[in-house]
Amino acid sequence: MPDIKQNIASLKQEIETLATALGRKDPITLLAVTKTHPVELIEAALAAGIEHIAENKVQEAMRKLPMIGTAYKGFHFIGHLQTNKINQLLALKPYLIHSIDSVYVAEKLHLALGRTNRTQDVLIQVNTTREEQKSGVTFENARDTIWQIAAFSTLRIKGLMTIGKLHPNPETSRPYFKMLKELFDEFQNEEIPGMEMKHLSMGMSHDWKIAIEEGSNMVRIGSAIFGERYYGDDI
Repeated sequence: MPDIKQNIASLKQEIETLATALGRKDPITLLAVTKTHPVELIEAALAAGIEHIAENKVQEAMRKLPMIGTAYKGFHFIGHLQTNKINQLLALKPYLIHSIDSVYVAEKLHLALGRTNRTQDVLIQVNTTREEQKSGVTFENARDTIWQIAAFSTLRIKGLMTIGKLHPNPETSRPYFKMLKELFDEFQNEEIPGMEMKHLSMGMSHDWKIAIEEGSNMVRIGSAIFGERYYGDDI
């Protein structure tokens, strides 16, 4: 079993040290990606000070979240959102949905929220690396898409998300993180109803330091906390 308490303590210290070196004053959220990991490990992470957890599959989240006994601040959904899973996801009351990747998905979510008179905080996922296997609006279309999604009254755009290059050298992700930060800053200067550029979700276990250097204030960490993904039956 991984030493989750020590892993989290080390990560928090590294994040604090890096932020201080960069002169960063804004808070940086450490988001524990719990996909494939059993509830007992999630409980251990929460006991060690994690406040935000994330899953990328609605069905897995539906099985696990009701079993978690320790209080936490927020459940984040970070996977591709299938429209036929929207109602199931909303039943879990997500703190933040990171992966709104099209006007079509946004509209379906808007309609579902409208039926129960709810609002939802979301991030727009941008495919900065232009990789076909990744979801996300294209960088070139991101501005127009964000404007269109901001028009849906039930959705509150709270920032942007991207996935860097899955490459052994984390430096390969730097230009893509830089691109998204520039777009983030651009929209921070816009006064658009229903939008507040608050969260910049960039960086995972292999490239989170580069992401923070380029302005990320929310990093999504899985293996650096829990070790390699668990694919057993007890999730």
